[in-house]
Amino acid sequence: MFEELIGKRSSTVWNTIERGAVKKFADAIGDPHPIYIDPVFAANAGLKNNVAPPTFPVTFDYGTIEGLELPKAGLIHGEQGFEYKRPLYVGEELLCWSVLEKYQERKGKLGEMGFLFIKKVAEDESGEIVMTSTQIIIISETVRKGMKA
Repeated sequence: MFEELIGKRSSTVWNTIERGAVKKFADAIGDPHPIYIDPVFAANAGLKNNVAPPTFPVTFDYGTIEGLELPKAGLIHGEQGFEYKRPLYVGEELLCWSVLEKYQERKGKLGEMGFLFIKKVAEDESGEIVMTSTQIIIISETVRKGMKA
């Protein structure tokens, strides 16, 4: 179903890590640590600016993979992980994109399910990759059948 899209990369999108968005995100996850919101604390910690919380990149726009059309409902968030080369700083701009790395189908308790493995990448202005995220999206048998119709 998705095999022809494996290896296909999305369009690229610039994302700015905005101070207000970081504060709202930290509040929403219940972690108002001063490293995220207090510039004096960040400076005293030897950082050039405040940093974004580790899961903040879920808010980024990673572009669109042409041809990858998923239903608006019925998907299962299977797994997500983040790997950092360095902290993500408030005020910086990152160029983000995604790629469909793998698709596989397995029979489970809920019937035949599809598993999409998507890698998301954030590069700094010099082109260095500073963060990657891996995400697994599970497509249930019911949703898969509806997509084929």
